Amino acid sequence: MTGSRSRRFRAGAALVAALAIGATACGDAQEAAAPPAAVQTPAQTPAQTPEPALERDPAAGASAASPTIPVRPATPETPVSIPLPVRVQVEGTGIDLEVIPVGVEDNGAMTLPGNHYQAGWYRYGPAPGAGEGSTVLAAHVDSRTEQLPIAGLKDVDTGTIITVTREDGSILRYTAERVENIAKTSLDGHRLFDRTGEPRLKLVTCGGKWLEARDDYEDNVVLTAAPVS
Repeated sequence: MTGSRSRRFRAGAALVAALAIGATACGDAQEAAAPPAAVQTPAQTPAQTPEPALERDPAAGASAASPTIPVRPATPETPVSIPLPVRVQVEGTGIDLEVIPVGVEDNGAMTLPGNHYQAGWYRYGPAPGAGEGSTVLAAHVDSRTEQLPIAGLKDVDTGTIITVTREDGSILRYTAERVENIAKTSLDGHRLFDRTGEPRLKLVTCGGKWLEARDDYEDNVVLTAAPVS
């Protein structure tokens, strides 16, 4: 899981037939400790947002890469009455990440931080604490030299507590229901970005076998957690 090769993270486009599951970057986060660039919020929420495949940001340089995750057509941004997430922690692991809101690149890829200390929250979907739908947080699995904290996601046990801190200081607690290795070729049917149904928190990264021929990981690792009442 270490080395000089670039890491790629892909996911299918569940609702957008035109978006092929092509090569998309995953892992290979920046090694530098420099602060990330400010997240740009569009003046208007796009009428539709394709389900992204996490992809390398050309502006970030060769060492930065973003997992590619599909998203559904965007709904209006989360109401300001719901405090936004700023930190996620998984009990008993080294997973303790700052959370920043991210959107979608022009090419349909979900924007992700290109570093080891942040996770991206898909801001066009439900925020933690929303009454329905899936809150999606995603982060890099490794860099060019080491595994990153979220690499431990695959080993999280059922019942583990996940804590999300919000910008107003409030804390939400979730309990892990399951962790799945989902082949990137079948992620379309996983309903990762559900905006309806029972509220859930989903943490996502790359995993499974490294496929040299495809320059990509075989799977996505998805932890699904339910709010603690």
